[in-house]
Amino acid sequence: MKQKIYTLLTCLLASSVFSQSLSNDYKNIEKKVIEWRRYFHQNPELSNREFNTAKKIAAHLKSLGIKTQENVAKTGVVGILKGSKPGKVVALRADIDALPVVERNNLPFKSTVKTTYLNKDVGVMHACGHDTHTAILMGVAEILAKHKDKIKGTVKFIFQPAEEGAPEGEEGGAELMVKEGVLKNPDVDAIFGLHISSGQDVGTIAYKPGGIMAASQSFKIKVKGKQSHGSRPWASIDPIVISAKIIDGLQTIISREAELTKEGAVITVGKIDSGVRSNIIPESAEMIGTIRTLDYDMQKQINDRMKEMVPAIAKAYRAEATIEIEKGYPITFNDIKLTKQALPTLQNVAGKDKVIEIKAITGAEDFSFFQKEVPGFYFFLGGKTVGNNNPYPHHTPDFQIDESGMLLGVETMTQLALDFLNN
Repeated sequence: MKQKIYTLLTCLLASSVFSQSLSNDYKNIEKKVIEWRRYFHQNPELSNREFNTAKKIAAHLKSLGIKTQENVAKTGVVGILKGSKPGKVVALRADIDALPVVERNNLPFKSTVKTTYLNKDVGVMHACGHDTHTAILMGVAEILAKHKDKIKGTVKFIFQPAEEGAPEGEEGGAELMVKEGVLKNPDVDAIFGLHISSGQDVGTIAYKPGGIMAASQSFKIKVKGKQSHGSRPWASIDPIVISAKIIDGLQTIISREAELTKEGAVITVGKIDSGVRSNIIPESAEMIGTIRTLDYDMQKQINDRMKEMVPAIAKAYRAEATIEIEKGYPITFNDIKLTKQALPTLQNVAGKDKVIEIKAITGAEDFSFFQKEVPGFYFFLGGKTVGNNNPYPHHTPDFQIDESGMLLGVETMTQLALDFLNN
């Protein structure tokens, strides 16, 4: 009996010492994480072009003694950390690409990078927070590498390129990583990912079991009419007017046909290209847009109706129209069992009152491709200064996050990995 009590006390003491060591590691890593984030923010790179970003990540992993794979899915980096004992395999993912946005703020580390995107001169900016995700995972890697003797199993650090979508004509992102076997050798048992949110208070974590983010599809519509002088519209078949009718018709699919009490859905036309000058009715028009759905049956219904409606509307006005709908991203679906297992970890790290269950959002994430293969859990990390009632949204020139929120990301991802492997 005395021996059992002694063993129990020894285990409790070792656990307490480990927890204290981790606490000190978190405090010491925060400055580094912020510095890394600022470097990536000042030196952003677009999807499938994250060459220098990848080099810096790989150099860091190698310096920690982590087995490192480069050029995964073009520019991705994967680190493999084996613990002292055999066990399960957990993957932690961060996306590393930026957006074609000109930064518009006064940050001392703002991006001034310029490049060409779709044959246009653009700025490059981390306008969605992927710089913070990368820095956070680099911090997690450093802490876990220091304590690999306490790890039962293996951790895969997945630094993923092209989450925002590969350039036209290229493959990329999580889908290509899966295709190249990133979840194999060793086989991953579960994967965790996070996204910082400029509209969510620092210190909080938001989650949802099941579908947390929508499936995303892109579509392209081409309308062919008849060109004429702008003063003689009766001699034309006006593709611009017909495009307006098509756009109006598409919205009725959402407002009058989609069962929105079941799940939300969105159809958005984001660009129309037609015509060259004010007094010419052009021959053709082209539209591109996005479809967001949170239910696959609804997705099929919306896709089918769009394919029926677009040519029918055009025909009613004596024109022709075609529509192409891409496969797109799946629903970001949090495995129910894994979510239940992860929740106590989130609450222990952030505090019960700081962990909030939310409704699904119509944004999309290619983390969903990993979740189609293995159980996955994805959550949102607060990045808004408490009291700021007008935060700038993601994908905008003024986007900013509060860097003090990143440390909670490091702590949460570290503990999720440890708890999954060791419990």
